[in-house]
Amino acid sequence: MAKKRPAAKPQLKDGEIPVVGAREPCPCGSGRRYKACHGRTAAHAGTELVQRPFEGLPGECDWVALRELVPAATVPLHLKGGLPEGVPSVTLATVLPMAWPALRREDGSVLLGLQNDASSGDLSREMADTLERAFATEPGNPVPARRVPAEGPRLQDLLDTDGGFEPVVHTGFEFWIPDAESAQAASPEIAASLERANAAAIPTVKLSSVDAAYWCETPDKNHLRWVMPHPEEKLLDALARMQVAGETSLGEGTKLVGSFRAHGLMVPVWDLPTGVSAADVEKPAAQFAELLAAALATDTPLTPEERRARGGLTNRQVTLS
Repeated sequence: MAKKRPAAKPQLKDGEIPVVGAREPCPCGSGRRYKACHGRTAAHAGTELVQRPFEGLPGECDWVALRELVPAATVPLHLKGGLPEGVPSVTLATVLPMAWPALRREDGSVLLGLQNDASSGDLSREMADTLERAFATEPGNPVPARRVPAEGPRLQDLLDTDGGFEPVVHTGFEFWIPDAESAQAASPEIAASLERANAAAIPTVKLSSVDAAYWCETPDKNHLRWVMPHPEEKLLDALARMQVAGETSLGEGTKLVGSFRAHGLMVPVWDLPTGVSAADVEKPAAQFAELLAAALATDTPLTPEERRARGGLTNRQVTLS
């Protein structure tokens, strides 16, 4: 009989178990992954789960899309009262090298990561904590993950809520490298991380005709995933009316196949034939938006057929976060 592998020595920090990547061994020494061990309780430590962490920020639907759907994108962020001294810019990025929560570049600018594992139930408060720590970090260094304090500001307290939010979708992660440098000049760790990230990136395009709709290309079929701000019950009613009326198509061979919930918002998903590009669905998406507005404004009771359609839509929902 094989000997049981001894537990690893606990790696404590200031007497506490530090936050590490979800797939890394738990620092407590149990031998399990952090996500399946202390990460499970840390995920909601000190705060209740905030269902809509980006509510009140400009571009809430795009925040959700960049968190859950878009591989590579950046957005300039605007702060209340302007930028701190020595910080020329703050940019939100979907992912950073080695999954860093943030990076203070050599020129003092800050990149703030969005698609990181959360260690609390309030993603907005966690990211605000990371942003404030980035301002205090010496240029040229990443900001490490940590378990955030129970109290502190949220993004809504730090960001200018009257500022715009205009995502730029990239084909790869070369935005990690400053313009004056090249990928060859990057450290071996960043170069390897860049290669892995680029290899895994799914081609994605943000539609220009409607808000927060993203086309993506996969080997078997393409998709359109559209984050919508409407209350879920009202949106389901509207989509059921449109489905019965034959108004949910985005063109020949396209189909509304379901939806998922993410950060308190609903994201309808369409399957598209492989040959259908983002440009091909721009006009149909704009027409769909007009029909959806009319359906949302209708408050008559659903017909039996519409109720069946609504039930089908509900059964095909998946909750991501």
